[in-house]
Amino acid sequence: MRNQVRATDGRALTVERWGDPDGKPVFLLHGMPGSRLGPAPRGMVLYQRRMQLIAYDRPGYGGSDRHPGRTVADVARDVADIADSLGIDTFAVAGRSGGAPGALACAALLPDRVTRTAALVPLAPRDAEDLDWFAGMGPSNVQEYTTASADPEELAARLIPRAAGIRKDPRQLLEELRRELTASDRMVVADVGLREMLLRNYREGLRHSAYGWIDDMLANSRPWGFDPADIRCPVLIWHGELDVFSPVGHSRWLARRIPGATATIDPAAAHFAAFRALPDVLTWLLRDLPTPPLSEQQPA
Repeated sequence: MRNQVRATDGRALTVERWGDPDGKPVFLLHGMPGSRLGPAPRGMVLYQRRMQLIAYDRPGYGGSDRHPGRTVADVARDVADIADSLGIDTFAVAGRSGGAPGALACAALLPDRVTRTAALVPLAPRDAEDLDWFAGMGPSNVQEYTTASADPEELAARLIPRAAGIRKDPRQLLEELRRELTASDRMVVADVGLREMLLRNYREGLRHSAYGWIDDMLANSRPWGFDPADIRCPVLIWHGELDVFSPVGHSRWLARRIPGATATIDPAAAHFAAFRALPDVLTWLLRDLPTPPLSEQQPA
């Protein structure tokens, strides 16, 4: 079910809900570039878990208005506005890749509402102490993030035509990524159903402009607006050791920084294997959420 939600500053946010409408609520924050239509478990799986999954287009992606100058911390404000509009008090949050910092923002800045948080293949803050931020990162991401820090206008000049090409044929992005995919990631992306979901996701995310992507890159290149050390809810961090898009050192840094965080590192996996880990991660997220009465459940 699709909703249009107004943020407190008037911006439109496009929201999608799947699964049991009376089930335990979990926000799923998409990658970069991406949209609310990113890979997620099928509706039947969500009903079996008595779960409703809520995804939205971050500002500038898909059907959501742009928010120039946004920070990672701003994700928490948008998620809170969406939860308020849906009448949801407490919830869990998962974020993958470019959405993982936002999930951590929700945990840090909405402590009375977020029960558990999962960060899959996350990035660490750009200003993280005692972390070589680019160590293990593939050349394309090193170039883009270096440009984001040094020359935001140049970043926009490069991503706008690139996004236009992907909008016409989203297979172009998968072909670009293929040059840096590990054997593990190639196996994941070879799945026909997952590829179709990824193509739909990229097309939707970039259908109006490149600015969601640009603003994500800039937000991840600046101070986040909160300290992960302030997080007090249970946090699960999942990462593939072979990841070259967001290196595993970022997760190890976050695991040291966040009190009581649990880190799961898969030595044989890379970036896109996070899709396969997601169902188990969602099960973990449900543990501290109140169970809805059986009378409120909807049929599958």
